[in-house]
Amino acid sequence: MKRFISRPGAVGAAGPPDDQPGVTARPDDGRAITAEPDIGTAGRINGRPSPGRPRWRARAVPFWFLIPALALYGFVVIWPSLQGAAFSLTDWDGLSPTKDFVGLANFRELWSDDVARGAVRQTIIIAIAVTIIQNGFGLLLALGVNTQIRSRNLLRVLLFAPAVITPVITAFLWRHLLAPTGAVNDVLGAVGLGALQRDWLGNPDLALWSVVAVIVWQFAGLSMVIFLAGLQSIPREIYEAAAIDGTGPIRRFWYVVRPMLAPAITINLVLSMIGGLKLFDQVWVMTGGGPGRATETLSTLLYKEAFQFGAFGYSIALAIVLTAFVAVLASVQYGFLRRQEESAQ
Repeated sequence: MKRFISRPGAVGAAGPPDDQPGVTARPDDGRAITAEPDIGTAGRINGRPSPGRPRWRARAVPFWFLIPALALYGFVVIWPSLQGAAFSLTDWDGLSPTKDFVGLANFRELWSDDVARGAVRQTIIIAIAVTIIQNGFGLLLALGVNTQIRSRNLLRVLLFAPAVITPVITAFLWRHLLAPTGAVNDVLGAVGLGALQRDWLGNPDLALWSVVAVIVWQFAGLSMVIFLAGLQSIPREIYEAAAIDGTGPIRRFWYVVRPMLAPAITINLVLSMIGGLKLFDQVWVMTGGGPGRATETLSTLLYKEAFQFGAFGYSIALAIVLTAFVAVLASVQYGFLRRQEESAQ
């Protein structure tokens, strides 16, 4: 019987031509051989770029997509910030087309001004008080609703609800509730505690702490949600192992729960500290920085200097100091908490 042999380019050959990669041909002796594909074709078949193509081009593609976002960020954030830094070195009033260069006079005035120093002091007091009290209440609430009671979901919603209300609306509400003829004093009088009735926002000794109480009331639910997420991420087996070892609730929380809550603690402390340092809405609506300067913060002071007194250069200097203060303090706090978190793990 005759053998049919496939020849390259032959019409009616039994198999495909030899010049295609990966194709088997049969020579005269009947043995099967496999043609080797060229390097470029192999790269295309395997889905990998050929060695001759520069890899930096493929790696540079994502950066091309970043250019529009970076350009927008530079136009909206970087350029105005640089302009503001330049204006802080002038006596610009916000309206005049001319502005005289005064150097660092605005910054020197800031540190020598008793009002500015008082605003710095009150800002720090509010930030520290809000951070401690808000997170303390938030943690207690999270521990309380992290149970299997049937109404736990309703409680979580009710406790978190104030956090979704606009701060301005909250401040308006509490300004009327804490007025001398407001609901708070009415309730105190109705339950026989008339001796505790006060002018909560008109008393310099009480106004600052009244503002702190309102902020804690509004945002303790937010801290609760973050702590609750951390608590529910702890495996149930860890609680069971601690119970088998006979660990009491306090020791179980301190040595078992607290280390595993470190990420949630870090998030809550940083957020509440930054929010306290930048506080403006509640203070401005409830007290306007008063009575006197009792609740004046850096945010309310720079607003007054810019829009009431026309000292835009000085107010921008205040804004720069506030921004630097927030950035440095938040960075230090975050670094410390991250080290604590890593050591706990």
